[in-house]
Amino acid sequence: MMSRRNVLAGAAAVGGALTAGTGAAAAQSPRPVRLAPVVDGKTTLSPDEALDLLIEGNQNFLNDVPTAPPIGRERRLEIAQGQAPFAAYVTCSDSRVSPEILFGRGLGELFIIRNAGNTVDTVALGSIEYAVAELGVPLIVVMGHEACGAVKAAKAVVDENATFPGSIGRMIEPIIPAVLEVRGRDGDMLDHAIHANVSRVVKQLRTSTDPLLLDPQESGKLKVVGAHYDLDTGAVNFFDRP
Repeated sequence: MMSRRNVLAGAAAVGGALTAGTGAAAAQSPRPVRLAPVVDGKTTLSPDEALDLLIEGNQNFLNDVPTAPPIGRERRLEIAQGQAPFAAYVTCSDSRVSPEILFGRGLGELFIIRNAGNTVDTVALGSIEYAVAELGVPLIVVMGHEACGAVKAAKAVVDENATFPGSIGRMIEPIIPAVLEVRGRDGDMLDHAIHANVSRVVKQLRTSTDPLLLDPQESGKLKVVGAHYDLDTGAVNFFDRP
């Protein structure tokens, strides 16, 4: 038969365990993310402030900090009246590269253009111009990623005269100049080509586009930034900044 002392000791142990568990759960409670301020239906963030939000979000992602991006019913009803994203994000269609997850952002915050190889054709460019001219985004990010299959295919065309079926070959044609640009460099040629592909698109958006993008850049209201995502670490490196 258990003594009164043993019963009390057991109860104390269970209570301590429950308290500890509750404390651990509280410590891991998701923190609300900082939302971009909106006035008259558009964000008021500067380009640098918008970039800081992305950097902060990626740091939370890297450190496994639980966050609570706005995705619930209240947010859905709010943005049903109109969207006010704070960045246009051009990135690869790769299933491992999801901007909202990498930066802990919610509904209505990022205007995302995705295709294999993060290139910018007429459709993508029109989408970016719409985000800037109509939605008022102050930041455009072009992001490539480690081990990009589209860049790898373009490299195979250059190195091995490879061919691809259907529309795949035409899709990767815009990436081939980036591969040619880095031929002969020391180090990982695929990685060099991935970075060069990003920088070529960034340069295109900074210099060779319509006044819809050029004018706000000249006035300081818009920045175009190039980035690279590391699949292994989860880190986003904004390596090409104006």
